[in-house]
Amino acid sequence: MAQNIFVDGERNHTSVTFFVLLGLTEDKELQLILFPVFLVTYMVTLIWNLGLIILIRLDPQLQTPMYFFLSSLSLMDICYSTAINPKMLSDFFKDKKTISFIACATQYFVGASMAQGECFILAAMAYDRYVAIGKPLQYTTIMAPGLCWRLVAYAYASGMLCSLAETVSTFNLYYCGPNIIPHFLCNISEVVVLACSNPLVSDMTMFMVAIFVGFGSLLIIILSYSFISASIMKIASVKGSSKAFNTCVSHLIAVTLYYGTALTVYLHPNSSHSTKQNKLMSLFYVLLIPMINPAIYSLRNKEIKESLKGVIKRAAPILH
Repeated sequence: MAQNIFVDGERNHTSVTFFVLLGLTEDKELQLILFPVFLVTYMVTLIWNLGLIILIRLDPQLQTPMYFFLSSLSLMDICYSTAINPKMLSDFFKDKKTISFIACATQYFVGASMAQGECFILAAMAYDRYVAIGKPLQYTTIMAPGLCWRLVAYAYASGMLCSLAETVSTFNLYYCGPNIIPHFLCNISEVVVLACSNPLVSDMTMFMVAIFVGFGSLLIIILSYSFISASIMKIASVKGSSKAFNTCVSHLIAVTLYYGTALTVYLHPNSSHSTKQNKLMSLFYVLLIPMINPAIYSLRNKEIKESLKGVIKRAAPILH
């Protein structure tokens, strides 16, 4: 469990070099059922998101800000899933689910970078919808390619910097044991409680990141939809207002699922019941949302459907 014995004052200590994950369940029969289900879900996530990115890149009709942000969202979902799922899947066949100290920190950094960056991508998509509905004549000018690239770069940079601050402040703490994490991933809230040193800096960092990323991006989304609602109310025809609202439905569903799940996971009292609940909600957050996102945007979107039909038609002669 630990190595590197050293002296701190008058006491001998050992530093933790790896953690033990308890996993999702200890039931062997349930693990045999869950493994193929989770594996298929992960593969579908990769194929669906990667397919959406390629489709958007290849079709000139989809070269718009909305689809540019959607492809960025898909890329983040791929990275987020890949940071966690392979380790979780491999652990199904291990009696002792260990992860090295560095691997745990890396998993959290990559996963949190993408998850936090996704908050800003969703905020950028909300702003895009506001400009499209509230300022349609200025849409092309405002949502120029330069601004879109800057918003995406900001989302990635902010996610990585915030995640780096959390990772450094948490994994720079002193860990002398125990080293058991009651989860299937390196959840930072489960890691920090194992620290033998004062976690004040880490706790403050996580709090500030939650305010900046979570509530900051949510505030942008709420404000954007407040302006969207005001703009829709000014549309005279029912058909016109309905059409404008329908362009926002997919995004609203994605935002509700993403933030609703995140708030359920992180805003709760600590208890054994909440630990089990957190595993289930984290599973939804890690496994299902990355798979559901492309479905939400694709199944309700006529342009993506038409683009996909065109690709299938062009590929049919080659396949035959």
